[in-house]
This record gives sequence, structure tokens and C-alpha cells, in this order.
Amino acid sequence: MRVCLVYDCLFPHTVGGAERWYRDLAERLVSEGHEVTYVTLRQWQRGERAQIDERVRVVTAGPRLALYTDSGRRRILPPLVFGLGVFAHLLRNGRRYDVVHTCSFPYFSLLAAAPLRALMGYVLVVDWFEVWSRAYWRDYLGGVGGRIGELIQRACARVPQRAFCFSELHARRLREERLNGPITVLRGLYAGGTEPVSPRHADPIVLFAARLIPEKQVGLAVAAVALAAKRIDGLRGEFLGEGPERALLDAAIVEHGLQEIVTARGFAKTETVDAEMRRATCMLVTSRREGYGLVVVEAAARGTPSVVVAGEDNAATELIAEGVNGTIATQDDPASVADAIVRVHEAGLALRERTVRWFAENGDWLSLESSLRKVLESYSAGGLNARRSPVRSARARR
Repeated sequence: MRVCLVYDCLFPHTVGGAERWYRDLAERLVSEGHEVTYVTLRQWQRGERAQIDERVRVVTAGPRLALYTDSGRRRILPPLVFGLGVFAHLLRNGRRYDVVHTCSFPYFSLLAAAPLRALMGYVLVVDWFEVWSRAYWRDYLGGVGGRIGELIQRACARVPQRAFCFSELHARRLREERLNGPITVLRGLYAGGTEPVSPRHADPIVLFAARLIPEKQVGLAVAAVALAAKRIDGLRGEFLGEGPERALLDAAIVEHGLQEIVTARGFAKTETVDAEMRRATCMLVTSRREGYGLVVVEAAARGTPSVVVAGEDNAATELIAEGVNGTIATQDDPASVADAIVRVHEAGLALRERTVRWFAENGDWLSLESSLRKVLESYSAGGLNARRSPVRSARARR
């Protein structure tokens, strides 16, 4: 089968849940003998190689561009450039693909692939990690810009496609947008091992690990740790991650007088995050917007419960079984989040044992493998024949 994956980022050159998903999907497909082309924006220096299995053919559909503003919002120009590049690539090469599999956001690559679908004969598959509400569009881009963004999102939903979502929240919203095609909910994005761990007593540490953008509400996390520290002897906070709100994080630590008990180490290697996650009392997820919430699963795999904040745009709450693998703060204010931290601390080892059992019981459907199987089944369900064309050995073009 000949598959074209379309996303403007490529892990590990850019780090995020979608980036990991497309890289894992590409490498799984080529390992099974399929021919895979990955169309993206350049994120590496000229002369360097894209860091992905060399059997994946990497095509750049645009130059290296800054994707985000200083405030952490997506810039408008890169998606436009990428959309034009995707259209040009598919206009020249569309007939060589059986499937074009793209992310819905930031939309213009989907709008580029849609009008060529019938002409080129490929099946269009779209991942909808999130479907934004009208209120969120208004908050993100203002009144006029938000309305335009909402209309573009709706236009993308009306394109004939097969859609994947990663939460019931966004699948429901996609149905409300009257998606033109079937919707499959994928619940597994965890690529780590599923071997059971032995529950261990936690160190008194609240761990926060995320890109420092407004949606993650790092200021709320610091304020909650400050309140919880008054009720839990020896409690410390560990903040891992970088982003446009790093200055806000540093200022909040000083404002609450937490310099002696809270550290902000910036971006950390995978090994560091893993070690901190294993020993933390809880993983703190104060984000008000999540399309999935992979960090909750990653923490549970290590026997660590999570504290998640409820919100109309936060699908991570779907991964919490209250009192089993963590708890949900019903309000996004410091007192409510601090109460949730205290609940986890007081539950102690018993909660960590329940977290280990929860992951053991749900590990299969939470695994990346389960989602990859469904994707491959979906490709085949459309009458596609992997033997329609010979699989050509293709070295990546960097």
C-alpha cells in the first residue's frame, strides 16, 4: 500500500503528541512493507538528515519557518505556505498514493488535499485531535478571527473523509459539525512498555511536565503547589518544560516564595522525565485544553496517579477513573487543585496500587499498537489492495 502522511511537524525536530503519532505511524507502516511518504515543513538545517527511519521518504513542502508567536499561538503564514506546498506535491504525485492521511489542524493541508482526492484517486483519512468550540475560537483569535477559524474548521468537516478522533469529547463535536464520513475513536497513543511495575511509596513531589504555553496554565499549577505545601510536610514541586510562559513560571515561583521547594529545570531528557514520574506523588495536569492527555497514561504506566483539571475543552478527564488512577479538580482555581493534590497524597500507596491495576487492565486499548491496528484496518476497509502496486524500496529524501 502507498501511503502519504501529511503534517507540518516531524518528531523529534518538533516535540508534541501529534508529532509522535505520525512518526510512529510512518515507522510502523514501513516495517510492514508499505511505501510511506512523509510530507512536512523543513525543521532541520540544510545538509542534515530528518531523524526518522530511512525507509520513510521525507518530502519538504515548505522552508523552515517559526510555527509559533512569542505568546505560543500558531502563526498564520506557515500553514498557508504548507498548504500550498501540499497542493503542489499532490498535484504532481497524487496518483502514486492509495491513501493520503493528514491532520485536520492547521487545516490548510486538509483543504489542499481535498479537491484533488477524486481526481487522483486516493482515499483521504483525517486525524481530528481536537475540534474547537466557538468560545475557544473567540478566545484564541478574537471575535472576527475566531469566527473565520470556526468556519474553516466546519468546511474541513464537510470534506468527504474517514476521520479518527482520540477522545469521545471531540468525536461528539465532530458529529455536531456534521462530518462527511465515518468517525473512529482511537484510544491508544502510549508507545511504551506494558510490563507491570511494582507499586512504591512516592516521594513528596508534585510533577508538572509540559510545554509552557497559556493553555497549560502553569501559573495555576504553581499557586496550587503553594497551597498544598502548607498542608503536606516536605512537599516539593518539579516543573519540566520550556515555552513562551517560562518567564511567568519563574515569576510565579518568586511571587509565592517557593524558591526553596520548587525547581524549574526547563526541557528535560526522556530519561529524566521517566525517573521523576516514577517517584512523584502525582502528575499535575492543569491544562484547560487537551485533545487526549497522553501524560496521564504515561504516569499510570509507572504507577503514578494524576491530578487533572476539569474543563469543557479538556479530554484528558476521560482518562481518569476517579480515585482509581487519580482525581479530577472540578474547578480550575488554586484551592480546588490543591485539594486534589492533598487527596492523592493522603490516599498514599493504596492509590498507587490501584493505578498499577488500572493500567494493567486497560493497557491494551491504551497502547499505540491498538490504534495502529485500527488505522491499518480502516485503510483496508475501503477496498484498498496492498498489492495494487509493488512496494518500492525508497530511501528518504532529506
